[in-house]
Parts: sequence; structure tokens; C-alpha cells
Amino acid sequence: MPPNIMEALIFTSRSLRRLTPSICRSCNRKLRQQLARSYASTSQPDIYDVVCVGGGPAGLSLLAALKANPTTAGLRVALIEAQDLSKLRSWQLPSNRFSNRCSSLTPSSANFLDKIGAWGHIKRDRVQPYHEMQVWDGVSDARIEFDWAPGSAPESKTIAYMIENLNLTSGLLKRIDELGGITTFDGARVENITLGEETEELDFREWPIVHLAGGKQLAARLLVGADGANSPVRAFAGIDSKGWNYERHGVVATLELEGDGWAGGDMKIAYQRFLPTGPVAMLPLPGNYSTLVWSTTPSNAALLKSLPAKDFIALVNAAFRLNPVDLEFMHTITTGQEDELAWRLPHTHFDAEATPQKVVGVQEGTVASFPLKMRHADTYVGERVALVGDAAHTVHPLAGQGLNQGQGDVESLARTIDYAVSHGQDIGARTSLEPYNAERYAANHVLLGVVDKLHKLYSVGSGPLVPLRSWGLSAVNTLGPLKGFFMKQAAGNGIKLF
Repeated sequence: MPPNIMEALIFTSRSLRRLTPSICRSCNRKLRQQLARSYASTSQPDIYDVVCVGGGPAGLSLLAALKANPTTAGLRVALIEAQDLSKLRSWQLPSNRFSNRCSSLTPSSANFLDKIGAWGHIKRDRVQPYHEMQVWDGVSDARIEFDWAPGSAPESKTIAYMIENLNLTSGLLKRIDELGGITTFDGARVENITLGEETEELDFREWPIVHLAGGKQLAARLLVGADGANSPVRAFAGIDSKGWNYERHGVVATLELEGDGWAGGDMKIAYQRFLPTGPVAMLPLPGNYSTLVWSTTPSNAALLKSLPAKDFIALVNAAFRLNPVDLEFMHTITTGQEDELAWRLPHTHFDAEATPQKVVGVQEGTVASFPLKMRHADTYVGERVALVGDAAHTVHPLAGQGLNQGQGDVESLARTIDYAVSHGQDIGARTSLEPYNAERYAANHVLLGVVDKLHKLYSVGSGPLVPLRSWGLSAVNTLGPLKGFFMKQAAGNGIKLF
């Protein structure tokens, strides 16, 4: 027993003899034993095989994957999350209202969720598959239509599923509750993460110790950082993250359209137009609703958030129809966008059925924005540390791959832990974790680079790059096999390039 605890017990024992002479010897001995256990419990952290910091889609998916696998189900696992998870468990919205934070989930990611038993717990009536994408250059109008050619489509023609992030996390929580065996600390703040100390019983000098507000300590054989772009776990591990800010904000909103879409309710289409200020995308939700993701300048984002609903709707409709010069002018006026669009639209040539249906409403309270940046950690693993999701990488939303990258990380890490357990390895040793880093780092790095270059390529409004990029877009659109290859990659069904 450490000297400080022994001294405290001796002092307490003397005090008991001096201050409570009426206590019998048997009761006195029991009280001293209880005090000894109390002192030991405050100095010794609770020991876990896996401690996951962060209860977002990546963290919850990992815990569900570990508990759903017979090989890893016996691991002692803990989840630390700052939010109150009871609100997420009971999350529910009316059928005509949708959250403004939605993600595009590839069939490959959906299959993984189904494999770990979470897909069945998601509210499927709020998930919208889409089967075609219309992408075009806002300057030159060069276009690529991601629609499956006869004979090129997989068994399911779904390119991706639009899902509310809250729907996904709520479903994952229900699956975790069903599996059991996970100790959850929600509404918990991580005060510090340190290396442990050596005691007479155990040596924690190489183990991460997570200190929670209130004094609770958790020792982790493997500490997983699923705690976002500003990851405390990554900071503890001393892993640097490099990248840059785009000086752009992503504006999101839930929109109501005048109909279910040009192809009807059973065949949904996603739209994305590349503007010099950034891409604007409208992605289908169930019924006649869509989610907006508009990457634009901070000043334009501030204007969009300040406008009344009718003028906000007018600017969104203009973003998919007007030429960039007219659209830029509409951002210079502080009011009257609805009247301005009504005047300019009759003088603008565009194919109505090649653009989204007209927006007629925006759900109150859903217009918001967030800064866009690109970050990539130098490595995803350290000694007894692994990073997943945004803690490892942050990508521009133009490709809609952020959530899928995180799910890919989780699937790979769960497989790596499974191998370590089944082969008697230490799951926290860096040598055991290296296969995960080798599998995911290169693949994510390539995707981050491609998305970053696309953003920069389409941010150019004039010059020789415009006809070159337009020629490339048109060429891919006419080459069926090449277009099919890109579509399978986007859907997560293509061959692995790295």
C-alpha cells in the first residue's frame, strides 16, 4: 500500500481509538477496513480494455462493432461523452420536420451498420436513398450526370442514403443498449489525460489515465479518440495535425420543395453546382424536403443567415439558376432578393428539369453555418492510442465523404482489435495498431487531397482553367465505363485503390 495511504489509515485508526472509545473492537475493525477500501478506490483508477472518448457516429459505431463481435465482446469497454445521451435516446421529430445536420451514407457504410446490428434501429422512414446526381460547372455549365448506365449498376442502384446525424446516433445508442456490457459516462467532462503511476499492485506508467470532472479516473489499455477535430486524445498523444482553413463557411438548412422531384418519389436526385465562391448542393430527404449545404464566403454566409425566409429562399433558387455575376450582385443587397430574382429569372436561360425543383419554404430555425477546414493527423496511432473520424481527419463537405471516412476507420480498427485479441496480442501496443494505420491513412490522405484540389480548381472563375475543367467534366460524362467507375467509388462499391 502506498505510504500516504498507510499514514492516513494509521492517523484515522488513532483518531478512532481516541474519539470513539464506545465502539466495539469488531465494529472498529470493520470501519478501518471500509476506510482502507475507500482510500484505495480514490487512488486506483478503474481499469478498462477500451476507453472511447466521444459519443458521435464514429465512437458509437466502434463500441457496437466490438460488442457485436463474439471475439471482442468480452472486452471491458467504457464510453465518455460530454452530452446527455438520454436526450439522444429519446430523439424524435414530426414526419414533416428534419434536422439541418445530415450526412450522405454510402451503401458500403450502410452495410457495415447492418453487420453490427445498428441499421435496424435507425428510423428508416426518415432515411432517403438517392439514385442519381447532377453536377455542373456554374461558370461554363459543363455537366456530368451520375446515373447508372444499363448493365453498369450494382444490384442496388442507390448511390447513397441521406440520413440525419441525430437519427444515426440515436439508432447506434439503441443498439449499444441492446448489446449491453458498456459502461457509459455521459454528461462527463474530461479534465485531463495523463500517464499513470506505478503502484505495488499495478504499473500504469505507460497507460493513459482519463481524469473526469468529479475525480473519476479511467485507465485504458487502449484509448480511442473519437472526440472531434479539436481532439484532447490526439493532444495527449502528441500527434500533430496539419492543414488549413478554407476561409469558407458551410451554410445548412432544411428546405421544402414544390414537389417530390422531377423523377418522382421513388427516384431521387441529388444536385450540386460549383460556383466560384464554393459548391452549393441540394440533397433529397423524404417527401418534398431537401437539405441544403452551401459552401460560400463568411460574408455571404452571414447575409444568408440574416435574411427573412422569402429572401433566403430566393437566393437559394438563384444559386442553382442565375449566372455567377447576377448571383454575386444579389449578395450585395441586404433585402429584396425575392423581387430581384423575379426580375432576372425570365432573362436567364436554364433547363428547369436539370436543376432542383423550386424551393418554396425553409424550416424555421434550421439555417446555420460552420467554418470549413482541412486537417490530417500525422498518424492515427500511438502507444495505447488510436484516432478515428474527425479526430484523425477533417474534409471539405463537397464530396459528402466525411461520415463515410469515419465509418471506414471504425470498421478497420474493429478488425484490427479482433485480430489482436484472437492472436493473444496486447490491443494497445503500437505494433498491434499499425495495421489499422497502414490501411486507413493512405486511403484517407488521397481522398483529402482530391477533395482539396477540386475545391481549388472550381474556385477559379475565369482563365484557362475554366475550359480545361469543363472539357474534363464533359469527357467523363460521355465515357460510360469511366463514369461508372467513379460512381462505384462514390457509392463505396468500387475496387480499393490503396
